[in-house]
Amino acid sequence: MYESEHTKFIKELKQQLPGMEERQVAGRSLLWDKAPLSLEEQKRIQESRLRQQAYPYQTKV
Repeated sequence: MYESEHTKFIKELKQQLPGMEERQVAGRSLLWDKAPLSLEEQKRIQESRLRQQAYPYQTKV
């Protein structure tokens, strides 16, 4: 059965670094797996954003 170089590399890496997958899951949860925001919280965040100019170096408004 064919196994690509990439697959071999990943398997070897997992053997050399036990617990790597658990650390990946923990890292993902820090950035992506968050509780959903309520509608009120979403509205507050949207209203508190400052509008950015199309060209940031423009001096006239």
